Amino acid sequence: MDGELNRGRALRVLLSAYACEPHKGSEPGIGWSWATALARAGHDVWVVTRSNNRPAIQQALAAQPLAGLRFAYYDLPRWARWWKRGPRGVRLYYTLWQWGAYRLARRLCRSVRFDVAHHITFGVFRHPSFMAFLGLPFVFGPVGGGETAPFGLRRTYPLRAFVADLARDLANGYARVDPLMHAVYRRSAAVLCKTAETLRCIPRRYHGRCLVSIELGAEAQGRPPEARAPRGDGAFRVLYVGRLVHWKGLHLGLAAFAKLRAVCPGARLTVIGSGPAEPRMRSLARRAGIAEAITWVPWIERAAVMRAYVEHDAFLFPSLHDSSGNAVLEALSCGLPVICLDTGGPAVLVDGSCGFRVPAGRPERTVAGLAQALCALAADAELARRMAGGALRRAHGHFSWEQQAARMERLYRTVIAAAAVAGPAAEPAR
Repeated sequence: MDGELNRGRALRVLLSAYACEPHKGSEPGIGWSWATALARAGHDVWVVTRSNNRPAIQQALAAQPLAGLRFAYYDLPRWARWWKRGPRGVRLYYTLWQWGAYRLARRLCRSVRFDVAHHITFGVFRHPSFMAFLGLPFVFGPVGGGETAPFGLRRTYPLRAFVADLARDLANGYARVDPLMHAVYRRSAAVLCKTAETLRCIPRRYHGRCLVSIELGAEAQGRPPEARAPRGDGAFRVLYVGRLVHWKGLHLGLAAFAKLRAVCPGARLTVIGSGPAEPRMRSLARRAGIAEAITWVPWIERAAVMRAYVEHDAFLFPSLHDSSGNAVLEALSCGLPVICLDTGGPAVLVDGSCGFRVPAGRPERTVAGLAQALCALAADAELARRMAGGALRRAHGHFSWEQQAARMERLYRTVIAAAAVAGPAAEPAR
């Protein structure tokens, strides 16, 4: 078997992806992208996912069939999910779904000899995956969630948002001692952490099997910056894409944009997204005297968001504890320089060739740093042009889905070979 693996035969991969849907961003897009990238790399991929994803998946595969990609669907019985309404109850539902999906996967293992099991979504280190108990070499992640907002910047939150972040801190603390999470770590051949912050939340005894690896990949659809349609108004256009919640830091971005407008009166800001913090954000914009320079756009389909990237000059993403930053990589893949904080996933994606990572510290200094980066891009067309090219090279040269699938294949083969040396795996849990 080792010889076959070393020769590069197709692997049989069992992928757990609760969220998996084509033409979506965030977690659904991650699940779908990993499944299709591994299948395009020539592997046989079985995906266990939710039944409500079936129509979109079948439609996508009918339009563009992909050999080697199969799906198994599971959802809780209708009587057992009456209490789940949108985000309410999703965590309990997800845990119960995990158990049912594990039982489905165990039945699949009786008919298919899988080489490896891999949990993809949800990618949160606090949430266990029962796929670890299948008795297969198991890869957990990439998972995130260990990133935290500096307390100095939390002072800029309203009370409810401040308490929510404290509750998240408590959940992260419990995850360090959660016996179920320890059982998952013990049975994982590899634990992939999206950021170094999440790695620090994993108990140290498991660090020997941990790797830091972002879970995102760039689609091959970015247009070079010179292909953007020229504008006659000469305005410097800034874009934000994301949920309107306080930890996304848009309130800091608005304060920075107000400083930009003081020296660049023609600057415009487009905000794409919705969320509970929207009324406060609009109020802050009015008080700062920049309301007339902002276009507010509710959630739109992903194709329209991708078009928006190439119609702007800079992407402002001051999130305080994003473990990934899907929108950041989308912006880079379209040749858009990024201004973010030096925290979480965005700090992994952005370097000096394609944008600015502003230190997250005292609110006044953080806002000043964001404003300075905006002003630098607005004032220096050559710098903006260089960073636009650097954004394309960063996205497609380091984070393409083809490269991500190749890296994952190397990891799979390593853990499979190690399991073969260690001997037969334990029997699956009953």
